[in-house]
Amino acid sequence: MRKLIAFDEDTFGKLKQLARDRMETLQDLADEAFSDLLEKHGIPADLKDALRKSAKREAEPSPRRRKSTQ
Repeated sequence: MRKLIAFDEDTFGKLKQLARDRMETLQDLADEAFSDLLEKHGIPADLKDALRKSAKREAEPSPRRRKSTQ
């Protein structure tokens, strides 16, 4: 899927320079940035991440409910 994203000239210039310095493309930088953003918000980026997160959740012990003393 293609989407158009607008950058101001200064930001675009810095992104192009960063891509050149790292010998990558702007697409590589965008993929890394969006992957980091999804991870920050706890959203799996792909099926492998979703399965890993699901397995980790199942392995964790469920919290016990406290009994009410009333």
